Amino acid sequence: MSLLCSGLVQRGVCATLQVDTTAAQTDSVLKTVNAVPDKYYKQVTAKTRQMTATVQQRSLQAVNSMLEKEKKMQAKLSQTDSVAAVRIFKHGIDSLQHLQSLLKSKIPFAGKAMAYDGYIDSLQNSLGFLKQLKQGAGTQKLDGALQSVNGLQDQFQAADQVKNYLQSQKDFLNTQLSHYSNLAGDLKGINKEAYYYTQQLNEYKELLHDKKKAEAKAVSLLQQLPAYKAFLQKHSQLASLFNLSANGDANLAQSLEGLQTRSAVEQLLSQRLGGGPNASAAVSNQMEAARNQFNELKNKFPNLDNAGEMPNFKPNDMKTKSLLQRLEFGANVQFQKSSLYFPTTGDFAGQVAYKFTKKGSIGLGVAYKLGMGSGFNHIRFNSQGVGLRSFMDWQMKGSIYANGGFEENYNNNFGSVAELRRFKAWTGSALLGVSKKYQLNAKMKGNIMLLYDFLWSVHTPTTQPVVLRMGYTF
Repeated sequence: MSLLCSGLVQRGVCATLQVDTTAAQTDSVLKTVNAVPDKYYKQVTAKTRQMTATVQQRSLQAVNSMLEKEKKMQAKLSQTDSVAAVRIFKHGIDSLQHLQSLLKSKIPFAGKAMAYDGYIDSLQNSLGFLKQLKQGAGTQKLDGALQSVNGLQDQFQAADQVKNYLQSQKDFLNTQLSHYSNLAGDLKGINKEAYYYTQQLNEYKELLHDKKKAEAKAVSLLQQLPAYKAFLQKHSQLASLFNLSANGDANLAQSLEGLQTRSAVEQLLSQRLGGGPNASAAVSNQMEAARNQFNELKNKFPNLDNAGEMPNFKPNDMKTKSLLQRLEFGANVQFQKSSLYFPTTGDFAGQVAYKFTKKGSIGLGVAYKLGMGSGFNHIRFNSQGVGLRSFMDWQMKGSIYANGGFEENYNNNFGSVAELRRFKAWTGSALLGVSKKYQLNAKMKGNIMLLYDFLWSVHTPTTQPVVLRMGYTF
């Protein structure tokens, strides 16, 4: 038995890691630990500190908004029923003011711990394991990273308590004020605040899980160590949920002792329903119907923790997205065959779209027109002009989208004054059509657009009526 460390100080809990290993294995473990880049600690510290500040600010914003809404509703109700206004709102307003002061002072919330989060648990365990073994100048950076992760956990714990309070207060107010028709609009605002705050927290956790290169390398190195796996089995939050330790299987069996088996449940249902194959079929059909309904709700609202969080309004999926998350960048290309006045041209365009809902987006683009000559026997590259674009995209079904927009194209192929007088350098286009989008990889989508130009016949000289474009977005 070789003592590789002594003293894991993590959230006030001291632990000792003992690993059965030879001297060679010990050297291998220390070598791996020292190979973890210092950039890992910097990335973890920067990411968790920024997220802590973001969550704290959003929680305070939600509490302030809820407080303002309740004060406004109390004032409105006082005009018709002052006794009810005090009875219904006093405790809620006092509680919100208390939450407000706690968030502003950044005092850790006491009480129930946050819901299990695998990513934060992984960060705490990897840093805790490294703290026991790491020596030298890197310890200070490691301590700072571990402290930042613990601070983020505290902030998420506070956010969970704020979320639970907003949900319970929302339910309370809906029950108490349902018969006050003049407060229906205010209640809808309360419901939206509670719902979008919950969704925002889920968005933050998804952003937090995005690993950078140094972080991915550190996790990969540690996962190769049996000592690290043994440490996880003993100290991770997930292991504690199932009472796992060195005797994992025995403790898991002990933790599950007393739970009803499937056969016992089936026997109980059979007794309640009278037994027989018809009873079993009825139970099976009801369970299947319930499962289908549950899956439908889960697909519609994937980020909800419980049924009480379901909105009684049509939510906007983009409401909790930041501006950068709403922007979609892309590029596309189209070609036009040569004519009497123009060579074969290729329009190479870049664009940016703003997603105002999950299904729809609007955007702007700019295109460069490259002349390519009049054929394979006469290839000649030259500048033919530019184009300015506006467009709208709307999902019709699955990967099929309706696409349309207005464009202005400038052609500089007319060199003489006579040509400029005869033709317009700027020509407009009104396009409408469909597009097919397909996934290229995790972050990039390809698309093919087939568009009809309603103004093609009024162009001088005329252009092609049907436009085919191919591109991608990310």
